[in-house]
Amino acid sequence: MRVALAASVRELPRGAGLAYEPKFDGHRLVVRRTGEGVVLQARSGRVVTAAFPDLVAAAGELPTGTTLDGEVVVWHEGRTDFALVQRRAAATATRAAALARTLPASYAAFDVLELAGLDLRGRSYERRRALLVDLLLPLGPPLQPVPMTTDPGLAVTWYETLPASGIEGLVIKRLEQAYPTGRRGWRKLRHTETRDAAVIGYTGTAGRPVALVLILSGDGDGGGGGEPRPGAGGVEDAVAEVAEVDEPMVSSPLGSAVRAEVAAALAAGPSPAGTGGGTVTAIGLGEVPYRVLDPPLTAEVRHSSGRHPPPEVLRLRPPW
Repeated sequence: MRVALAASVRELPRGAGLAYEPKFDGHRLVVRRTGEGVVLQARSGRVVTAAFPDLVAAAGELPTGTTLDGEVVVWHEGRTDFALVQRRAAATATRAAALARTLPASYAAFDVLELAGLDLRGRSYERRRALLVDLLLPLGPPLQPVPMTTDPGLAVTWYETLPASGIEGLVIKRLEQAYPTGRRGWRKLRHTETRDAAVIGYTGTAGRPVALVLILSGDGDGGGGGEPRPGAGGVEDAVAEVAEVDEPMVSSPLGSAVRAEVAAALAAGPSPAGTGGGTVTAIGLGEVPYRVLDPPLTAEVRHSSGRHPPPEVLRLRPPW
């Protein structure tokens, strides 16, 4: 299932026929209720059903032949906590059951793509939204529709006040719009400027990576998993293009949650945990040896206009 994407904007779009939703800081997740059970799919296409048994149980109440698009989040002390979502996503099947009790997940659904076997992606967003609300409100948490408004004034209030709850910004959609499968048909206004980077290697070991070797994208796309260069065919093409003018750089030390996510990606593949060696110049450290990744991975990093300090890796975007 190829999900819809959003292009970054710097100002709030206004006008008739627009809908505004808060953008939750979680993991993109497609929930599919089939005749055989429930399947949870990450944005990359990887099946992550075993990591979220609490959502599997809740989604079992959906009609057979239903597919939802949304974000899985974990609430902690009144706000969403992305590090805890990463912890849930990286858990083994045996550990997942315990974490489901101590760190229960919530699913912020923002679209219904299929209902009782009927493909809804060609219907308007306005119609799909009505069906989503009718479907989920009787069920209640942990499956719930995200808030939505057509009032730009209320959207501005959300944008200014909801960051304290862990909300990243707003997603803007056209009411008459069909679901833009695999395309940047939506728009997003974020509080934090982020961009994607090609991960071409790592320092440390595969089980405990210390830092990542990155080539920054040039689009400043801001999360949401954009290609590292507009028009590029993917990370590999971006590396070839950007490497001609940009040198690799070492990220700041990885936080524990990101380090665990990187280690899980190296273990799960298909990118090998290291196919050779290289060196890169690190700020204050000189030449640093690293293991090469081929093909590269993609990481979302906090935006920086220069190379001081090193970019901060916020999350990994595995290709599998």
